[in-house]
Amino acid sequence: MPSSPENPNSPLGIGTGTSRRTLLRNAAAVSLVALPGAALLDACATSSGGGGSTSGGGTKSAENPLGVDPKAPLEVVIFAGGYGDEYAKQVHVPIYKKAFPEADVKESGIQKIATTLQPRYNGGTPPDVVDNSGTEQMDFGALSSAGQLQDLTDLWNAPSVDDPKKKVSDVVQVGMIDQGKLDGKSYIFNYVSTVYGIWYNAKLWASKGWTPPTTWDDFTATLDKIKAAGITPYGYAGANASYYQYLVILTSAAKLGGADILKNIDNLEDGAWTNDAVHKSAEAWAAIGAKYTDKSFLGLKHTEVQLKQNQDKLALYPSGNWLENEQKTNTPATFEYAMFPVPSLTSSDKLPVTAVWAGAGEPFIVSAKGKNPKGGMEYFRRMLTKEGAQGFTKLTGSLTVLQGASEGLSLPPGMTSSAKAQTAAGANTFYYNFDGWYKDLDTELRAATNELFYGGGTADKFVTRMQAKADAIKKDSSIKKFKR
Repeated sequence: MPSSPENPNSPLGIGTGTSRRTLLRNAAAVSLVALPGAALLDACATSSGGGGSTSGGGTKSAENPLGVDPKAPLEVVIFAGGYGDEYAKQVHVPIYKKAFPEADVKESGIQKIATTLQPRYNGGTPPDVVDNSGTEQMDFGALSSAGQLQDLTDLWNAPSVDDPKKKVSDVVQVGMIDQGKLDGKSYIFNYVSTVYGIWYNAKLWASKGWTPPTTWDDFTATLDKIKAAGITPYGYAGANASYYQYLVILTSAAKLGGADILKNIDNLEDGAWTNDAVHKSAEAWAAIGAKYTDKSFLGLKHTEVQLKQNQDKLALYPSGNWLENEQKTNTPATFEYAMFPVPSLTSSDKLPVTAVWAGAGEPFIVSAKGKNPKGGMEYFRRMLTKEGAQGFTKLTGSLTVLQGASEGLSLPPGMTSSAKAQTAAGANTFYYNFDGWYKDLDTELRAATNELFYGGGTADKFVTRMQAKADAIKKDSSIKKFKR
């Protein structure tokens, strides 16, 4: 469950700056996000189910299948990162207000999610809806263990707003609900359809006669041409966006050895990180870092590196399909975003070159102990209307998980490119969940990736380091485990 684009103003992490969030453990030693001075979530809380709510709900009807109290206030907090929060202000809140005009809906956009909201969860006054994303994303495992997450099963079983003959679960992207499950329960609503790949300036490439590579030999040959043209061939921001790079490393491993590589990593299987496919991928990407990048990128934030690409000082940049919208104010007329899938490592890869990491991102939650959890789920139901989804896409340049929502929309070139890549991938898509389940593992992988790519590291050290961290987490009985 990768989070959304990082906030350009967020503080850097510890050490090499690779951590999304600093991690501590509470009295029950459950892993969660915490920052200096922030209290810890109560791990002894009861299971989620809305027991702390003050809204008893309203009468269920065809128009109000979840039984929302039409007069109950609703508080929505949005991570104001790459997507901003105008989509909530201009689209989703008005849609909810139209359905429940007597409800007082308060929306706010913030960037420091954990710092701002953790004390409220500890104090029993959480907002009803949270876009739990960004550098300070709260730990889902800890929230679940503390009984803070509302089970969304009633939402998925409710009729959709646009077509009441269909359940909400029938109108969303296949696999999206499963990606938001913890211990078999649906707690997380991932709203954005996300595709990851390698991004480039289509206009520059056309002028140079360069074409997107499909094999590793093609890839390195193209990097040689770019380097000869005086442009840094490849790079990412080591200060706060190293997960962009570890994603492509894992993508190469999944293509080489099959999608179960990532499932085994999620499940903390013995030897998952020392698997030959992971090792070969790490070896290949270490070679790219040794020859085709600028080591100064290690200390830069994502927006700084992305600006270099907009200036044609960097040719290739790994990212998700939010990139085009995030950079729209800095993108000159000479730049046209496009992406291609990570090239195949070998001619015997188990997955085709068209395979991509594609799934649902931008995780939203409803607080089980908020004042209006039913209203929170209804807010999600309204987000999953064609009006809500298209409004989001128009303002952010990103697609949602609502099926068919892009029909009739004029998409920008980068989004069109990523949509074509997802279509070409078909069933050959994959994802991982460990970064949302085990924050220590995510933190370690960010640091290990920077060392591998920018610090002259080796594949042996990379896989050994990651396996050691995974084994430590697996053996630690105080850390809640998840499985898929």
